[in-house]
Amino acid sequence: QALQSLKELAAPEARVLRDASPQWIPARKLVPGDIVFLEAGTMVPADLRLIESSRLQIEEASLTGESAPVTKDAECTLDIAAQLADRHNCAFASTKVTYGRGVGVVTDTGHSTQVGQIATLLESDEDPPPLERKLERFGRTMGIAVLGICGLLFFIGLLRSANLSMLFSQGLSAFWSAQRETVTGLFIVAVSLAVAAVPEGLPAVVTMTLALGTQKMLRRNTLVRRLPAVETLGSATVICTDKTGTLTQNRMTVRQIWTASGLYDFVVPESAPLRLAITLAGEKVRLEDHPVLERTLIVGTSCNDSELTPEGKSEFIGDPTEGALLIAARDACLDLQERPARICEVPFDSKRKRMATVHDAAALSEFGASSSKAIAFVKGAIDGLLPLCAKIETAVGTESMSSDWQSAIQDVNDSMGRNGLRVLAMSYRILEQVSSEPDAEEVETELVFLGLVAMQDPPRPEVAEAVDKARRAGLRTIMITGDHAATAAAIARQIGILRPEGIVLEGASLETMSDEALSAQIDQIDVFARVSPQHKVRIVEALRSVGHIVAMTGDGVNDAPALKKADIGIAMGITGTDVAKDSADMVLVDDNYASIISAIEQGRVIYDNIRKSIFYLLTCNFAEIAILFIATLLGWPLPLTAIQLLWLNLVTDGAPALALAVEREEPGIMERPPRPTDEPIIDRRMLRGFLVQSSALAGSILGVFTLALRGAYSSIAGTMAFATLVLAELLRAYSVRSEDIPVLQLGWRSNRFMQVAVLSSAALLLLVLYVPPLPALFELGRLTRGSWLFVLPFALIPMLATEARKIIQRAWRRREQV
Repeated sequence: QALQSLKELAAPEARVLRDASPQWIPARKLVPGDIVFLEAGTMVPADLRLIESSRLQIEEASLTGESAPVTKDAECTLDIAAQLADRHNCAFASTKVTYGRGVGVVTDTGHSTQVGQIATLLESDEDPPPLERKLERFGRTMGIAVLGICGLLFFIGLLRSANLSMLFSQGLSAFWSAQRETVTGLFIVAVSLAVAAVPEGLPAVVTMTLALGTQKMLRRNTLVRRLPAVETLGSATVICTDKTGTLTQNRMTVRQIWTASGLYDFVVPESAPLRLAITLAGEKVRLEDHPVLERTLIVGTSCNDSELTPEGKSEFIGDPTEGALLIAARDACLDLQERPARICEVPFDSKRKRMATVHDAAALSEFGASSSKAIAFVKGAIDGLLPLCAKIETAVGTESMSSDWQSAIQDVNDSMGRNGLRVLAMSYRILEQVSSEPDAEEVETELVFLGLVAMQDPPRPEVAEAVDKARRAGLRTIMITGDHAATAAAIARQIGILRPEGIVLEGASLETMSDEALSAQIDQIDVFARVSPQHKVRIVEALRSVGHIVAMTGDGVNDAPALKKADIGIAMGITGTDVAKDSADMVLVDDNYASIISAIEQGRVIYDNIRKSIFYLLTCNFAEIAILFIATLLGWPLPLTAIQLLWLNLVTDGAPALALAVEREEPGIMERPPRPTDEPIIDRRMLRGFLVQSSALAGSILGVFTLALRGAYSSIAGTMAFATLVLAELLRAYSVRSEDIPVLQLGWRSNRFMQVAVLSSAALLLLVLYVPPLPALFELGRLTRGSWLFVLPFALIPMLATEARKIIQRAWRRREQV
């Protein structure tokens, strides 16, 4: 499905130069060297080196992670090691032209293109998830053990009951004729033992546990596409996450404005009804009391091609940076209803890195130039705009732009950049006259500098707490982004991802590192910036090579290979492409990092419940093996038959095991470190409980069976053993709900599904004991009141033994802590 979605991104046709004239041909017929024409609205049909560009902008978000369209420049030259997102003189297959036009030479087609290389990576085989590997290993071990035990029991029986000397003296035919009944009986015993050993209900229980878990995870904004990923998420040790939209709000916001009067902080409200607060030196200020700040915002909203939308729709239409200026001005109570009419403009281009608009001076009384004809507003990058400014606006008027002012402005700009803020400079010029189509030289000279506007895509409010919660749970979060290193580091530091000793590594440096060097340093790197799709796959492989279970988030086409390579691929539901979703194991409905932590918590709960179900089923199975094995060794009649064992394994044990699947999380589940990747499903701690409960079960059943055989109930001894085992299992189900917490502390009624399971299984026991023809079918007798007085106390022993073990274990742990 991922490959099919990738194919759908390809352009079906291309406009090329053939036979000295432009013509449309199928994109699959393109070859390196073809000249391709690009215009707004078309898909790029192949990887191109641009030879002409006119205001060309291409949407590359799905390929590089850049949220805004990238401005292309055919004349720029780049270093040979330039990363994909920095190749401004190239266009890439399956990206979309959003503005302008261009001409390029085809450099790569098909699988040689950047998107084609992603398709190649998607064709690689997937590794099975950890749960699948553990269950397979567990099943293999158990199968070998069962065959060994059955074979051993059969061989011991032959030694005890059959005359093996006849086999060697008279031959196989004579031996079989004489010992047929004995050998057949021993074979039935061995088969019964195999039936007892195999937990027939286990596949259904595991599948149901995972399926029920997916429903709970959907309520936590996580849609699971592959069932085993539910458990895998709970064992994750590292979360590799994108920045934009996942850790941040995917909404550019004005955070600071600097003018000659000082640095103004724009405090973003946490709840929607509240308005923006502007502070200067920690004190709230009003816009009308600070004219230079007001003029800075007027320039930002007038030299602007975006538009605010009506209430109830998206907040603006247009460029995110310009939209942020409009929203900041609106929230600062600047009247935007009558923005000054534009006379003419000098559009933005990548060389100047600025744009200029010219307006009627009469409509802009705030600038005190009503007698002049026009005012030019210029907005752009500080490095190109500051040298054009001859003056600076202060609270008392304009001053000459001295070297001191230039140094101060540059220092503020550098400080904002180090904090990961995107900075734009605002300036203006009063014009006595202006031509109908002015050029940049006419407008962008002798400018008056107003201020610096610093913007940022702010972190989601809940992310810092979620990152801290993940850290307490032993989960490390790594930011992987196509953004610049300074911006990524600032956000990572702000939300707690970047540790004091943590490393920020750029794609260019990663490119020169060997796989061995990356694996050696991977645990010290907290942020990867300016990375390519191939880099993401290398990062995942490096983490997995040192034993991590990796959860990787992504939304673009470029993320698909890494999503598939990771142990858990998590696609974004809102911004994610179909390619990313098809490659992922699960989809975040709300694109929120906090939902990942919530899903990991649920994944841990699911794994715990799977272990509880397996523990519950296998304890009974091995108790059954012990019962049959000991009875055979002692030469007793078999306490349980094969059909009774099937009933126990499928009917009696099945319902409580399913009820364990919906058990709630235990306290402190997110305070535990992730499970070791090589930890078996039955670990040492569970094995100790396993031995205690299996021994208690086997001892109880053999005890009641022995008393019945030697007393007045010898005719129904097997029935008493069967009833005791069923009731012991139902009572023990309450105790298995937690490995540490006593059942009285958990509460008998806290899992209502367990009540239904136990009562229904108890009703089925009475049905099979007393309703004809079921007793005859299951080879059971009729229990009397006196026999129940033996059955009930022995049925309580396994649960009491389990509860006693919990109490002793907790007391021992408290003693060790003291």
